Amino acid sequence: MKAFDYKGAPGVLLTPEIVAMLSSIHEHKGKQELYIEAHADALTTLMEIAKIQSTGASNAIEGIHTTDKRLEELVRDKSAPRNRTEQEIAGYRDILATIHENYDYIYPRPNIILQLHKQLYSFGGSATGGSYKNSDNFIAETDAEGNQSVRFQPVPAFLTASAMDDLCTAFIESLEKSEYDPLLLIPMFVLDFLCIHPFNDGNGRMSRLLTLLLFYRAGYIVGKYISVEKLIEGSKDTYYEALQDSSTSWHENNNDYAPFVRYYLGVVQKAYNEFEERVEYLSDKGLSKPDRIKAFIDRKIGKVSKKEILEACPDISKITAERTLAALVKSGYLVKIGSGRSTAYGKTDKPGGSY
Repeated sequence: MKAFDYKGAPGVLLTPEIVAMLSSIHEHKGKQELYIEAHADALTTLMEIAKIQSTGASNAIEGIHTTDKRLEELVRDKSAPRNRTEQEIAGYRDILATIHENYDYIYPRPNIILQLHKQLYSFGGSATGGSYKNSDNFIAETDAEGNQSVRFQPVPAFLTASAMDDLCTAFIESLEKSEYDPLLLIPMFVLDFLCIHPFNDGNGRMSRLLTLLLFYRAGYIVGKYISVEKLIEGSKDTYYEALQDSSTSWHENNNDYAPFVRYYLGVVQKAYNEFEERVEYLSDKGLSKPDRIKAFIDRKIGKVSKKEILEACPDISKITAERTLAALVKSGYLVKIGSGRSTAYGKTDKPGGSY
């Protein structure tokens, strides 16, 4: 049986690289409240965008997709789910809202995790929602030829309840002792949860919801404004590599948590960097809308898409963005790359740009 060592294992993780990442995130957290207080009204829009992105990205990682239009309608609660896919998306939406509004009162204990899992499947009436797996499961991988093999064998079904009890107890006790930074303990907990794989379905989505819950409870609420799930989706190959590296020899209590911890700390760092970039945009409120779009483009390295602009500048209409981009292309400041949905824009060496 796996022994959940939250007393000695975190200390091994305090390498110079990880300590530097922790220090960087602590600095970001120190600025967090100042940013939120200064831009409270405008950040409400960012929060709504993050909810849509988080719901879409976390489900997309598991192969659950819908159109952008339907996703927005579902997350904004303007439409009832029409099929099983939309039922699962709506379930995720509801848990995300619950966590956003009540994270201080949601404790990472087995009975709470079961309740959240039940809510994930509340629209479909699934018999598996809110219950641990009733048969052994496995994590598979498929090679280029389409051959499937077992990548990891999780805890067997009959040991799942006791493993979850032991995991939550060890994690909570370590948090309460305050010996180690929660930023170290949370990725360890998420990895152990995924290795237990306690449910027949929904383990990946539950792991990301628990990630947000635990970071929020520790005071790192950047996920409210920048979608952590979208950042994971955008780096999912690296995510799966880190998961593979850190789960090797897990059953033998000889796994290395460091790859998974580094990955998660990197995601949190990127989320804070994007958050502060959005706040910089908010400081440009005195500029005209075209100038604010250009200011956003000026801060970007590499290509930029219309979608990125609209996400960063939520009060600017699609038409205004299109007109500004067209004008910047005409002036020679930008060059259009690709066509259709894959269209992007790159900066040229020509300075300035007019509308």
